[in-house]
Amino acid sequence: MTAAMAFTLTACGGGDRAPDTGSSSQPPGEGGDMDGEGVPDSASEDGEVMATLNGTNGVNIAVTSAIRDQGGFVTVKGKIENTGDRAYLFDRWSAGDQDFSGKGASVGGMTLVDKEGKKRYYILRDTDNNCLCTMFPGGLGAGEIADFFAQFPAPPAETTEVDLQVPTMSSVTIRITDK
Repeated sequence: MTAAMAFTLTACGGGDRAPDTGSSSQPPGEGGDMDGEGVPDSASEDGEVMATLNGTNGVNIAVTSAIRDQGGFVTVKGKIENTGDRAYLFDRWSAGDQDFSGKGASVGGMTLVDKEGKKRYYILRDTDNNCLCTMFPGGLGAGEIADFFAQFPAPPAETTEVDLQVPTMSSVTIRITDK
């Protein structure tokens, strides 16, 4: 039980971030091998982009992995870039819970949709109702890039493709890989 609490507390502390220094050879939104239907060939643990979502106000998401672990969870990771000229506050991405006890907004409104299984998966919450996802106190400043993660319940093992949906953006199909 102590290990579970330590994990939960660690997983919720995603508010610390450092701006990207541009060390990647590919800008967000480029790269990743796709099959003929626009579905990523595989997830990448090394930061290679497997899918992108381009949103309003210059906010873009580059998904780098969607990994199923043996504990029954899927963790989606990637980067969020604000190419706009003002801070992005994530006010429409927070699934209606804006405050998070002073921790700021989050990516809590993301969902995974299993179209074949006809089921939607919401980001997991801890016992204080904080999402197991990245928090953005003060939003994401103009020109900043930040890592994000979001943890979901895992769909059945035979489900390997789901749609990632983010409020204010189109959905994108991502492939789940096993750890």
